[in-house]
Amino acid sequence: MMGSTSGMLQRPMIAAVAFAVASVSTELPNKFQPSRPSDHCNAPEALNSHCGDLLPRSESSWVSHISVSKLADLNFVTRIRVPVPNINYYPAPTSSCGSVQNFYSSIVSSPVLLNLYQSAELAKIPKPKPYSNIIPTSPSEDLYKWHLPQANTIDVAGSSECSSAKSKTVVVLLGWLGAKQKHLNKYAEWYTSMGFHAITFTFPMSEILSYQVGGKAEQDVELLANHLADWLEEEHGKNIVFHTFSNTGWLTYGVLLEKFQKQDPSLLGRIRGCIVDSAPVAAPDPQVWASGFSAAFLKKQSIATKGHAVGQYLAQETSMTTKTVAEQKPAVTEAALLLVLEKFFQIVLNLPTVNRRLSDVLGLLSSRQPSCPQLYIYSSADRVIPSQSVESFIEEQRRSGHEVRACNFISTPHVDHFRNDPGLYTSQLTHFFEDCVLQCCKDSS
Repeated sequence: MMGSTSGMLQRPMIAAVAFAVASVSTELPNKFQPSRPSDHCNAPEALNSHCGDLLPRSESSWVSHISVSKLADLNFVTRIRVPVPNINYYPAPTSSCGSVQNFYSSIVSSPVLLNLYQSAELAKIPKPKPYSNIIPTSPSEDLYKWHLPQANTIDVAGSSECSSAKSKTVVVLLGWLGAKQKHLNKYAEWYTSMGFHAITFTFPMSEILSYQVGGKAEQDVELLANHLADWLEEEHGKNIVFHTFSNTGWLTYGVLLEKFQKQDPSLLGRIRGCIVDSAPVAAPDPQVWASGFSAAFLKKQSIATKGHAVGQYLAQETSMTTKTVAEQKPAVTEAALLLVLEKFFQIVLNLPTVNRRLSDVLGLLSSRQPSCPQLYIYSSADRVIPSQSVESFIEEQRRSGHEVRACNFISTPHVDHFRNDPGLYTSQLTHFFEDCVLQCCKDSS
């Protein structure tokens, strides 16, 4: 029994330790070296928007990281213009952090640590997938995919104002921590069946765990921002709607807003709506971050995927409700992982560079969002994002003058509302688009 428990604990604990070492590594050199006023890119946060412009460019195109779904079935594809701007990658800068950096490198490159990390299955890279000749194959999962409207939704004659408005709108789906493209496909399929373009964007866990300042995570957000800006500028009347998932997608949305403000503030006026699924917590809360990473590590084994049947027991005796909720506790493995991660984030979230970066993004999302309508989808049973935090943020947005709608799914788990109640979920989206985003579609229906 003890041997099996040790084995159960080893993988998530080693994963947490490996992540902790990788995450704080960029802080350690600053503790042992004199400060350098000219160094503007040594913050350890994964979404630092200030570093991309300072890095040298290479000749790689973003095309190798994007694929278009369902091209083989669409004979009308030549009528739809999907821009292919010439956007280059930026190689991650090399570091000269002395003995401390060398010590860190020797640790993370250790065969023992790498084997343990791989055994925890936190950085699996899928095999290359075949695509049409238009899109080159990629050695890893696509950074993001562009999904075209389905053929039967296209108004070739251009007689429908609603169809035309939808064809000029792209819905950007920003995934949760640990989400993969396949998890967002069902959302993209619903949007394309309604006549919208859709983009699915995810951060692979391996990319987050191997984060470096100025590295791929920062390049990814820059890449998406540039692509969206080029698409909007290509033709008058094009618009964006954002659909974010959990705090990871919501923070990514905040970084994109930052980049739009710097590139061209008028782009913010092209954002017609924002849908927030299972978020936000508008403060750096170690417990929330620990719960999110634990759920990403353990996936279906996490209690965060179970929820609890709040609505089912509302009319029953209090003792029955208390007993039901009390029975749903984390397993020993998850409880230990949560403890380690919470202690870890109590330190990391208070590091000056991390805290300052998060404060900038959270401040923008709290007080300087675009004037577009907002829809919040959440649940009282969410074990990662407390419903009280979502409701408090909703009230703040309403007091600020924003048009806000909200729907509490009561008993569904974190980022699992669509799967548990697709009818209610899609009806909320439909009403939001018809009433707030594309009023012309309501008039024509």
